[in-house]
Amino acid sequence: MRVLLLTGGLLMLAGCAGLPQPDPTQAWIDLAPHPEDTTLHALEVDDKATLDKRYFEVSPGRHELKVRYQFAVQPTNIGPDAQPLWRNCQLSVKFSEFNAGQRYQLQAGNIGFRPWAKLYDQQRKVVGQAQPAGCQGT
Repeated sequence: MRVLLLTGGLLMLAGCAGLPQPDPTQAWIDLAPHPEDTTLHALEVDDKATLDKRYFEVSPGRHELKVRYQFAVQPTNIGPDAQPLWRNCQLSVKFSEFNAGQRYQLQAGNIGFRPWAKLYDQQRKVVGQAQPAGCQGT
């Protein structure tokens, strides 16, 4: 019985830690790293730090979003015991037509050492592409 109560309590806490409900007067931008062993975090909106690193929520209109994308590059031609090379990059995407109540998705990935990110609208149409704002090896 204790296990059941403990499990139920933990499930309730996990549900509370989820994302908040989107504000219908704002545009919501989900973050989607690709592939799964990478991380993508919200950093800034219009040069102001975000409160939550898991998503963006912005007023309608023009905004610049800055994200941190961390990913591993698999070593090639180095040897069988070589470790992945980790990259820590910032990317910036500008979009001038965010609409209230709309959901967008910012998806990131990499080709070798070069990161990329694309902003999609609800119809999965690409509406913006990110520009690299600097990378470091970790």
